[in-house]
Amino acid sequence: MRRFLIGGNWKLNKGIIETSEFATYLLKKDLNINNIDVFIAPPFTSIPKALEVFANSTISIGAQNMFWEEKGAYTGEISPKFLKELGVQWVIIGHSERRAIFGETDEWVRKKLNMALHLGLKVVICIGETEEEREEGKEKEVVENQLKGAIEGVEFDASMISIAYEPIWAIGTGKTAKPSDAEEMHNLIRELLGEKGDKVRIIYGGSVKVHNAEELLLQENIDGALIGGASLDYESFAEILKIAGEI
Repeated sequence: MRRFLIGGNWKLNKGIIETSEFATYLLKKDLNINNIDVFIAPPFTSIPKALEVFANSTISIGAQNMFWEEKGAYTGEISPKFLKELGVQWVIIGHSERRAIFGETDEWVRKKLNMALHLGLKVVICIGETEEEREEGKEKEVVENQLKGAIEGVEFDASMISIAYEPIWAIGTGKTAKPSDAEEMHNLIRELLGEKGDKVRIIYGGSVKVHNAEELLLQENIDGALIGGASLDYESFAEILKIAGEI
């Protein structure tokens, strides 16, 4: 039985003060999350505060990105070794915004994956198609290529990797894949993972909200969610955690 994994990706939101306020309100909620895994990925500068304010809770802290080297002449990049030293447990790699805005490639994702695993960081690998690719019937081909590009040749323990299927057309748009369509893609990803497919958690991302979380999480092959906008509101995030904890 795979435990649900719920991640909150804050993107470029919440500085140190807002991070502290969020934790204060969220932790006052009656969160029944002992049977699920939860992490929040704040901006880099808010990570130390997040680690402090969530220290005595079951909520872990992740990073939204990392570089593939531990040190060197890489101005503006963040070393995964430094993240590990802080106490970060998770890292998101391959997010569609990193690919589209900053030109990240499957090769870069694979290099980051290798380094993260080398340092003992748990990884969420994001994959997903654009609206145009889905309309052209290429969504399965795109997802397969991204998955293979990220993990091909990489030795990994299934407990250290999760795959986030995030159809790009559903991220921040208010659109959400139909639960049946999301389930179909999750099942495909599980098949592509081969013998490790039954153990790797595959989570859904793309406008996950309180009103659609339960229907998505009830799908057989959806093992959780990577949440953007709804993770910024403690009421919404708490409600989604409650839903996941009760399934």
